[in-house]
Amino acid sequence: MHVEDLRWFVVLAETEHLTDAAATLGTSQPTLSRALRRVEDAFGARLFEREHRGLRLNPYGRVVLEAARASTAAVDTARQRIDALLDPDAGTVRLAFLHSVATGVVPDLLKAFRSTAPRVRFALREEPSHDIVRDLESGEAELAITGPRPPRDRFGWRLLERQRLCLYVPAGHPLAGTERVSLSAAADEPFVAVRSDFGFRRITDDLCRAAGFTPHVAFESTDLTTIDRLVGAGLGVAILPAGAVRNPDSGATPVNLEGVDARRDIGLSWRLRGELSPAAERFRSFVQALPS
Repeated sequence: MHVEDLRWFVVLAETEHLTDAAATLGTSQPTLSRALRRVEDAFGARLFEREHRGLRLNPYGRVVLEAARASTAAVDTARQRIDALLDPDAGTVRLAFLHSVATGVVPDLLKAFRSTAPRVRFALREEPSHDIVRDLESGEAELAITGPRPPRDRFGWRLLERQRLCLYVPAGHPLAGTERVSLSAAADEPFVAVRSDFGFRRITDDLCRAAGFTPHVAFESTDLTTIDRLVGAGLGVAILPAGAVRNPDSGATPVNLEGVDARRDIGLSWRLRGELSPAAERFRSFVQALPS
């Protein structure tokens, strides 16, 4: 069994589908099957249940998945430290970030940093907040740009941006010309929202509950731009960060919310019990030195 076998096993465990995992890895299904066989032989157990539509990770597989994530992360960290010793101005930062900051916070921050450290590379992971916490804990990601803030007892935090949330409505909606509105005015509207397992969904659901209603979610998406376009098409309303979607032609109109603390904090996070690679430490120091 090789380290790459464990990497491939992690992808297969996350997709639970041989064809999808092989496509993601850019390899053939027989090659991936042989790698899985080596991992199962090494641990002396079947790690998946074979089902009609794919694979299902079993209890043995879940144990190996946790160990595989930690092991591959440790190898990556060791490689990065050696690279940093060989070339202190280079190195790789393993950075995870939310889908919803991919078009604003992340490129702006990376552009600013790369002007000071042009030879540092980034291995980027775009994923929801619960996966970000998992990857920070396992070491697969060293740093993350996320929100809301992860548990304080396990993760460090540096606030980057406090985003004001607005109610987005179609351009022809009766609320579109309103300067400020109570969220309760949208209680009977169909909502377009991110998936229920996203951290941002918890924020928006809590705001609706505080306004006295449970939103009727007609459409779910993982992408804020898609949500913005669905609202613009007249398919519902949505709560989104003001300015997070840079698409003035979508047809969606933001309306300020009154009477609530409607905001989302975005920040840089890292695991408290763990050592960063030199490149990641350099990036964290750069972010911490930015004006508040």
